[in-house]
Amino acid sequence: QGILREGLEDVKQFFKTHGSCRLPLSPSLLVKGIVPRDCSYFNSNAVPLKLSFQNVDPLGENIRVIFKCGDDLRQDMLTLQMIRIMNKIWVQEGLDMRMVIFRCFSTGRGRGMVEMIPNAETLRKIQVEHGVTGSFKDRPLADWLQKHNPEEDEYEKAVENFIYSCAGCCVATYVLGICDRHNDNIMLKTTGHMFHIDFGRFLGHAQMFGNIKRDRAPFVFTSDMAYVINGGDKPSSRFHDFVDLCCQAYNLIRKHTHLFLNLLGLMLSCGIPELSDLEDLKYVYDALRPQDSDADATTYFTRLIESSLGSVATKLNFFIHNLAQMKFTGSDARPTLSFAPRTYTIKTSGRIRDVFLCRHERVFNPSKGYIYVVKVQRESPGEVTFVQRTFEEFQELHNKLRLLFPSSLLPSFPSRFVIGRSRGEAVAERRKEELNGYIWHLIHAAPEVAECDLIYTFFHPLPRDEKAAGTNPTPKAADTTWARPLGKVGGEVKLSISYKNNKLFIMVMHIRGLPPLQDGNDPDPYVKTYLLPDPQKTTKRKTKVARKTCNPTYNEMLVYDGIPRGDLQQRELRLSVLSEEGFWENILLGEVGIRLRDLDLAQEKMGWFALGSRGHGTL
Repeated sequence: QGILREGLEDVKQFFKTHGSCRLPLSPSLLVKGIVPRDCSYFNSNAVPLKLSFQNVDPLGENIRVIFKCGDDLRQDMLTLQMIRIMNKIWVQEGLDMRMVIFRCFSTGRGRGMVEMIPNAETLRKIQVEHGVTGSFKDRPLADWLQKHNPEEDEYEKAVENFIYSCAGCCVATYVLGICDRHNDNIMLKTTGHMFHIDFGRFLGHAQMFGNIKRDRAPFVFTSDMAYVINGGDKPSSRFHDFVDLCCQAYNLIRKHTHLFLNLLGLMLSCGIPELSDLEDLKYVYDALRPQDSDADATTYFTRLIESSLGSVATKLNFFIHNLAQMKFTGSDARPTLSFAPRTYTIKTSGRIRDVFLCRHERVFNPSKGYIYVVKVQRESPGEVTFVQRTFEEFQELHNKLRLLFPSSLLPSFPSRFVIGRSRGEAVAERRKEELNGYIWHLIHAAPEVAECDLIYTFFHPLPRDEKAAGTNPTPKAADTTWARPLGKVGGEVKLSISYKNNKLFIMVMHIRGLPPLQDGNDPDPYVKTYLLPDPQKTTKRKTKVARKTCNPTYNEMLVYDGIPRGDLQQRELRLSVLSEEGFWENILLGEVGIRLRDLDLAQEKMGWFALGSRGHGTL
């Protein structure tokens, strides 16, 4: 602070002598004095100065800049120039990514000026408003934007700005390999525009902790950013828009791969340490993947988004940067079972004397699988009930018990994993014996375990058990009234369908509006296709499974090879969306049949198709 005051006196003396000057940052900025009370410094390594100058224009605001000493700002200038060129390419193609690109100018060796963007805050300052563990929470960014945009239309505009600028930042930072990304060099404007600062490391030259790269994710995209985009903690159709924007922006930059390689190649001899040989250029070449088709690149960048969103290392990096000790805070709420509408206790239900898993039964409607019938005897004379539970529900009980008790107090749970699908009966029989031993040991465990509410809730008859007992005490598999909860059929799927060189390409992009399952949980959806007629079922293709979402994104290409053009008129694409609920179960969430003769495949067809029960869909 003392050194800053002395320096400010020198600057004041300069203005007394010269009257005014133009800032090196931009010749259009004419200033006549310094404002000492608005000047301070940042606490980062280089201790940059925050300076405020008096504008010569009496109606103009003070001009604020950052002066840095100790960093080679030529690298920042080059990085910002590359981002500026990317933005021009996007705008020329009709895609405004709402990028914030500030001025930066090197005034000498290891020193220079940087423009200060008004009404902006670092992510760290926003996150620590929610405590030292703010970087692990999902709401801070959304709450901060809401605070500065209280009106609904203002907030929606801010979210729109955030979606576009965040997508642009993801693409730009990935292509240029910008590293050392933490929550003090990513900023957010009150208008929702996100932007990065401090480009001291690029082209993949990451900081290391020993042999570990500090930047582990492809780029910074965290769950609190996704929370703003989705409008909550569950994926929404706005996330589809974000992914589409990223992939579109990425493909537009890929078309100009040689431009970026040539421009960076011109700078190889300028003495920037991180841009000194062909390996540095190869990083950009590998990131842009010029050999890929647009569809392959779309799939690739979608996987990068998923990888970045799932990276715990980024949040940990943010947290370490907060320079605070992590506090683990737990909820006082006791775990409950998702399939039980209410909690039961030993007092309300009566003490259990014995349990016995008497048989397993196969069910077919609405989904195929096995249930296990458990006989429950209580101490009240003659009180015997039968309950029906799936293997997954036994597993949920065990997982919730592990949250309450150490493993030493609990019996071991049977393995979920089995090899093959054809041995369902044998697997169910084996599990019956293993589950029988498991529940016997539970009931005879230490009192705090055996008498806990979770166990008494699990063995209490549910409405479905009473209904099954009332209609048929020993139900047969074919006519049982109980089966695993099922979501309603519905939603829409976005496809891109094209045909080239005897190959039919089906790009499964997004699904929106899948209803939740009857138990209130979101499904684990995946897409399965057949090209009909297909009596041998050789044309089955599947996407990956998306976890716990009603609005999944896939961007996966399903290819049918060796389809002559003449055959297309007779073929129908049958697409089904199913939820993976276990190794034997496939719950149908919706399907659509698309007659290929209805589509003019001379060019790519892209659009949304309604999902329903069996029927033909239209774009």
